[in-house]
Amino acid sequence: MITLPNGCTAVGPGQGTDGLLSRWLGSPVSLVASAGNAGGRAEYFAHATDDNSQAIEWTMPAGRYADSAAVLVLSTASLRTAAELHSDGVWDLRRFRPNVLIDVEGKGWLEDEWVGRTLSIGAVVLVPLQPCIRCTMVTRAQPGLEADVDVFRTLARHHRGLFGVWCDVLTGGTLSVGEEAIVGARRPVEGGAHR
Repeated sequence: MITLPNGCTAVGPGQGTDGLLSRWLGSPVSLVASAGNAGGRAEYFAHATDDNSQAIEWTMPAGRYADSAAVLVLSTASLRTAAELHSDGVWDLRRFRPNVLIDVEGKGWLEDEWVGRTLSIGAVVLVPLQPCIRCTMVTRAQPGLEADVDVFRTLARHHRGLFGVWCDVLTGGTLSVGEEAIVGARRPVEGGAHR
């Protein structure tokens, strides 16, 4: 179910949903299923802090509308590290849109170390694939958050524009707040080598 800020609701794809979303957004749009479809097209600016820079088009993975992988994981250690580097910024989770936030002690870009391992949260098992490459979206204003290009500049200057980790799902399931997260051993790759 989709509930808009004005309280209107819609369920699933169809003309009613398309009409509701089009009126709300002020442009014709359609809600379509990702399964069985080619990857969606998207754009990013060549320079994340300059909306006048060249727009570069890319295609998302087939069968889903996601930047790169099914799940984005972020740690509180990375949030603390970034916030310390740009203390005037608001490092609100809404800027970064993680599917899962892992609460850990300390500081540092911990997710980088999880790549190539397993990440078990309750019965769910994720495979961190690579650090998340951030774009202009983290700089954008949204309700309750002002625009802040220095959020991206901080990540670019101190961590090559990376923040969080993209993951595939090895074992699906339901996650609950407070479940323990366990980082496992490195997974073997083709030929028995390790990443």
